Amino acid sequence: MNIQKALADFKKKINPEIEKYLNKAIEEANEKDCFMADTLRYVKKMVLAGGKRLRPALMYYGYLAVNGKEKNKIIRTAVSVELIHIFLLIHDDIIDKDNKRHGIDTIHFRYKKLGQKLFPKEDSEHFGNSMGIIVGDMVSALGNQIIFNSEFSPELIMKTLSKLQSVVSMTVIGEAQDVYIGYRGKAAEKEILEMYKNKTAKYTIESPLHLGAVLGGASDKVLESLSRLAIPIGIAFQIQDDILGVFGSEKKLGKSVGSDIQEGKQTILVSKALEKANCKQRKILNSLLGKNDLTIQDIKKFREIIKETGSLDYAQNTARKFISQGKREIEKAKISKESKDFLLGIADYMMDREV
Repeated sequence: MNIQKALADFKKKINPEIEKYLNKAIEEANEKDCFMADTLRYVKKMVLAGGKRLRPALMYYGYLAVNGKEKNKIIRTAVSVELIHIFLLIHDDIIDKDNKRHGIDTIHFRYKKLGQKLFPKEDSEHFGNSMGIIVGDMVSALGNQIIFNSEFSPELIMKTLSKLQSVVSMTVIGEAQDVYIGYRGKAAEKEILEMYKNKTAKYTIESPLHLGAVLGGASDKVLESLSRLAIPIGIAFQIQDDILGVFGSEKKLGKSVGSDIQEGKQTILVSKALEKANCKQRKILNSLLGKNDLTIQDIKKFREIIKETGSLDYAQNTARKFISQGKREIEKAKISKESKDFLLGIADYMMDREV
């Protein structure tokens, strides 16, 4: 399967549904508060500005995996997981102090700048962060509402909503692990991989597959098989994200390259580089991790050390091992051929993608 085409085709189907749902939410908000309506207009702009729609696509193919037949219904419902994704990103951008998302201002940064104009004597950063938290919470409610009001049976809706709350809880655990590790400034590879599993693998791959499969009436046995293939692919996804965060193109990423370095993130790249570095290299790495005013030369030096220590090769090889593990589980899974082909394509895409 041509996975790039499959994702592009799915995006053409779901984007109109996202726009339709958010237009309705904007209209309803406008009746109560024009400020919040304007905020939702910006959320819509941010959502439609970029993104592959990977998570709703996985929800869709999770449904097809168990021979779900009502394709239009699941596409409308899959809007939910994209909004849950945006809710988590809005909060994550505050934690990571990111100013760009899909090439435009993040929610908290937009309102920080607005606060500087409207309330020049007040704390504009706090205003921006407060608005980011509030808007994220609202988008989360909208995502849950889509499933609650979907056309599936009440039993399946309740089971799916319960699954979704578990997913968000696990993602929060992973996020907390990430924050704690970052502030501590060091972590063993095993600890980092566990954080990847909780923060990324379960949320990005396992969760949408499970949500779609549950709505298709999947048994616990099928859900277990989906977990076995999803976790290794999700871990590989995060490792590749870490690599792109240091070596990617700012234009393609839609955010600043080097932001992971500025935040002092403890990734597989960093962990292995610190382990293998000589005294001089380790001193440079430690001086750059968490540095706010990174220069282009700083980033180049960081990249050089990551390569020189063999950390880049190690991370790429580790990701490939997880991809191979995931593909073996996909081949064994008793799911529809259409979904199996899509998942095999996604597994390869995880290593080849540039954004």
